[in-house]
Amino acid sequence: MNRRDFLKLSSLAGGGFALAFCLRSGGEARAADSASGGDFKPNAFVRIAPSGAVTIVSKQPEMGQGVKTSLPMIIAEQMEVPWQGITIEQGDFDEKLYGGQSAGGSRSTPNNYDTFHLLGATVRTMLVQAAAQTWGVPVAECRAENAAVIHTSGKKLAYGQLTVKAASLPVPDKEQVTLKPAKDYKLLGKRIAQIDTPRIVTGQPLFGIDVKLPGMLYAVYEKCPVFGGKVVSANLDFVKTLPGVKDAFVLEGNGKVKELRAGVAIVADSTWAAFSARRQLKVTWDEGAVAGQSWDTFVAEARTKSAQPGQRVLRKDGEVDAALASAAKTVSAEYLYPFISHANLEPQNTTAHWKDGVMEIWSPTQIPTIGTGMVNRVLGIAPEKIKLHLNRAGGGFGRRIGADYLIEAAAIAMKVPAPVKLTWSREDDLRHDQYRPGGLHFLKAGLDSSGRISAWKNHFFTFGEGGSPGSGGSLSPDEFPGRWIPNYLAEQTMFETGWPMGPWRAPGSCVFAWVFHSFIDELAHAAGRAPLEMRLELLGTRDEMPAGSGGGGKGKQNAGYNVARMRNILKFTAEKAGWGKRKFPKGSGAGIAFHFSHSGYFAQVAEVTVSKDGQLRVDRFVTGGDIGEQIVNLSGAENQVEGSVVDGLGTLLTQELNIERGRVVQGNFHDYPLIRITEAPLKIETHFLSTKYPTTGLGEPALPPVAPAICNAIFAATGKRVRQMPLSRVDLRWS
Repeated sequence: MNRRDFLKLSSLAGGGFALAFCLRSGGEARAADSASGGDFKPNAFVRIAPSGAVTIVSKQPEMGQGVKTSLPMIIAEQMEVPWQGITIEQGDFDEKLYGGQSAGGSRSTPNNYDTFHLLGATVRTMLVQAAAQTWGVPVAECRAENAAVIHTSGKKLAYGQLTVKAASLPVPDKEQVTLKPAKDYKLLGKRIAQIDTPRIVTGQPLFGIDVKLPGMLYAVYEKCPVFGGKVVSANLDFVKTLPGVKDAFVLEGNGKVKELRAGVAIVADSTWAAFSARRQLKVTWDEGAVAGQSWDTFVAEARTKSAQPGQRVLRKDGEVDAALASAAKTVSAEYLYPFISHANLEPQNTTAHWKDGVMEIWSPTQIPTIGTGMVNRVLGIAPEKIKLHLNRAGGGFGRRIGADYLIEAAAIAMKVPAPVKLTWSREDDLRHDQYRPGGLHFLKAGLDSSGRISAWKNHFFTFGEGGSPGSGGSLSPDEFPGRWIPNYLAEQTMFETGWPMGPWRAPGSCVFAWVFHSFIDELAHAAGRAPLEMRLELLGTRDEMPAGSGGGGKGKQNAGYNVARMRNILKFTAEKAGWGKRKFPKGSGAGIAFHFSHSGYFAQVAEVTVSKDGQLRVDRFVTGGDIGEQIVNLSGAENQVEGSVVDGLGTLLTQELNIERGRVVQGNFHDYPLIRITEAPLKIETHFLSTKYPTTGLGEPALPPVAPAICNAIFAATGKRVRQMPLSRVDLRWS
């Protein structure tokens, strides 16, 4: 098809108008048949029926971050259609049709923002052209408004009346499309409820765990409690005799702890029957070498080696040892944080059906290509024989980037002559997660006679697998305050483990912010400096902080750090919180922190009260965020920030995993408690600062400063410095 051709779809019930939209790598738009090949990936998002009903397809995986609502809002805004008249459909996984489909790294909005504006404006432009041709008038005399085109004479045609004519028109080049200006927005920036909320609160089927197919069977999968263990023997013959059990068998796995681990599958006619039979399953395991690894052993080794040079220098600027030796004052501290789980409220699950050489899958997954690629590679099924339906996920936070549960379901389905749903128990979820790695930082800093930070040294102990740090364990050489301190040394020592690790909300930043911004607060108090003043002085007066080599190459996450934006958001947040304008009684205090993460600039102020017996209450939490020029859905944006605050506090309060003899000790919420309503902040305030920068995401950047802001407030209230997570390990009692 040539550049100006437009797809005519006759398959729509009663006719209608659909737009297949495709972008060249440079952003040039052209029409494309969604069934045809060629050099472009067609994306079909919009359908308008003759009745006027508008359907918009949401292509991104939805896990509570709100993209199923916010991204279609962009298209609807530019199309000039009222939100109440739109139906939103979840698209299946089809990157040839939709382009990239993933949820992670707070990239859903920035990766689609400009494209979706252009897409919606293109639809509007074509409808206006269709009306102008119908009336035989110049396009300039027509405007779109409220799902209709209006002529200067007052004549009006609803979009539904224009579908046939619009379908006959060529798609205009993007240069011919005028975007609706922000001053005229009616949807963007407003509070819009998530499209799935009515179904969620009424308990209608929506999530992966709700999938139900005719003739479906139910499976559980028992894996070795030690990561990487293998099956020696199991009482399969007995298990097969139990009520409701249809089959039980061993899967050898592919030897990779984050893919298809060896285990025993039980397939039954109900989840209850499968879970009940599992309690009578007896397996003899070859636990392997990982059974010799324990968290406490690694911590003890780190403390022994902390004064020695690290295995690797991440960044080295100036002469750190000399600067420390000549410092007017030095401060040393050890910061420790544990392994933690994602603890999604919806446990991992996937439904799969192997039939006629095709693997059809229903799964709540964040990055579908990882799961389908694993099915192709591990099970040998050709990509064109894999069909994946995207279900809403009951929480992701990075866990559902991994696809171990998906490959398990697919491997079980290949042995079952029916659709089969695999459901993990809560114990499976906690003990076979892909964890946020723990770590230890041994810090030492020097202050000069003016109370400025003259030197900074950090020996960072992290955990890795296959020769590389686990996800979230890689410290960028450009991570703040690297590049800001003239004499700076960051070293890393890695412990090789067999423990599976994966991205956990704001990987790396979620712990680095706590360590570094807590230690900066220590230095401010040691120097007798006002905490806000010292932070602003440390940031300096330049506008940009370019990436530097630092002996370790350029850092991806923090390269191009916009210092002016961070200074401004820090001042903005302090003003909104009334920082420094009130005095707190003993036992109460305020703390401040900031961080740059996933393209977002955030600062936060916590006000807390700690009772004499050590009980913490967060009285008020104020967040200031700069994520660019436009908030898409204000309700969704506030929800993301408030969720980050609650999630960050809950993680700080109680969450930790102890790993003994290669196995996770905790198994359910009685020993891995999540935050309760009574522990949440009494008041959360969220403020956004609009800046002339591209709009970025919100799923992660508001979380990293939460813990240091609260811990700095605890120090202001009690004089007790928190250097260990979780707080349940820290004695906060004061007198």
